[in-house]
Formats: sequence, C-alpha cells, structure tokens
Amino acid sequence: MRIIPAIDLLHGKCVRLTQGHYNTRKIYNEDPLEVAKQYEDCGIKYLHLVDLDGAKAGKITNYALLETLASQTRLHIDFGGGLKTDKDLQIAFESGADQITGGSVAVDHPELFLDWLSRYGPEKIILGADVKNKKIATHAWQRTSDKKLQPFLSYFLKKGVSHVICTDISKDGMLQGPAFKLYKEILQTHALNLIASGGISSLKDITELAKIGCEGAIIGKALYEQKISLQELRTLTLTLQK
Repeated sequence: MRIIPAIDLLHGKCVRLTQGHYNTRKIYNEDPLEVAKQYEDCGIKYLHLVDLDGAKAGKITNYALLETLASQTRLHIDFGGGLKTDKDLQIAFESGADQITGGSVAVDHPELFLDWLSRYGPEKIILGADVKNKKIATHAWQRTSDKKLQPFLSYFLKKGVSHVICTDISKDGMLQGPAFKLYKEILQTHALNLIASGGISSLKDITELAKIGCEGAIIGKALYEQKISLQELRTLTLTLQK
C-alpha cells in the first residue's frame, strides 16, 4: 500500500482544517518545501497537495508552490483544489503535477471530467469522492450534492476511472480513526484502486487499511501532531517497500 502524506496549502502555508471548516485552520509550517523534503528524506515517493485557496476560489491558485515542490523534490505529486476548467488542468500539469484529483468538477461538469479522463488517461486523473452522510460534498466541502456515493462511483468506474480518493468528512482532522466500514463497503462492491483519506491517527490504522485492501492511505494531521513520527514513517515506508 502506498503511503501518501498530504500538504494542504492556504495563503502559501501548510495548514490543516477540521472537517473542512476554514475557521478551524491551524498553521503547522510556513515553508511547504521544507515539509515536502522531510517526507522525501523518509523515503516517501508520493505527495497529496491540496490547494485550499483554489478550492474556495474555484480556480487553481497555488500553482507556483506546486512548481517549487515538483522541481525541488522527486515526489510524485497528486494535485487537487480549484480545478474547474481546461486552463486550470493545463496549469496544474505544466507546473509539475503528475496526477490531478477532480471532485467538484465531476459533480458539476461530469462531461468535462470524462473528457479529461479520455485525454489524459486513468493514471493521470483521480476521482475525488468526498463524502458527507454517504453523499458527495463539493466546493471545498461547503456544499453537499444529491449524489449518493455508491451510484456516483459506479457511474465513473464504468467510464474508465481506476483511482479514487475517498474522504469521510466526519473523520477528517479528528484523529479518531478512518472510515473502515465505509471503505469495506466500497471494496466489496467495486473493483478500484481506493485511496483512503481522513482520520488516520496511528500505524495500526494504516495496517488495517492495508488489510481491507486500500491501495493508498493519505496522512495529514497525524504527522503534524506527531501521532505518527517521521521515524515511524521512515520505518513503515521501508517495510512496505520490501
């Protein structure tokens, strides 16, 4: 299973929100590159980079920082937040993103998302499925759509999506464990590369997600709050690479 640290960008700084609420933001580091290099030094190969400014504004915003991280590390970067148009997507890839995650655009403009999938392929385009009471939330989690999770996944998987990041918003930033039951339900119903996000607070959580069958696990607040230390991250990464 891939270990994927997250860096959430707000006003150029590394922050974390609780359950997506911007008024809960906590700044952990003012230098995203320093944080990214710490992860790289632990043997990490992947990074989930979220443009919170972009998600709120509805257009890509932190592309300069994306370019900095992509050019000054060897991390494979998945970028999301504010990707609404072809121009946004072009800027993201030109700035160094290896993959992008589309969530709101898949709900509001599914034909555009499917066009991206067709043009760039399923290895480049990840479906973001952020869930609130089993319905898809959009626009930086400020809105809840009428799309139910399982039919939403079914539709896009039939269209060729292979990678899905699923976040249970009620778990995000709470450090009380991920949505194991939800992920089991998804994997029992669908064949996909499922990346779990939200609530991870320990190495035990990661081990359990691997047992369930998740292809990846995104870790954010647990690293900042040292619930999982960088040394533990290094050891875990080496173990999973064997």
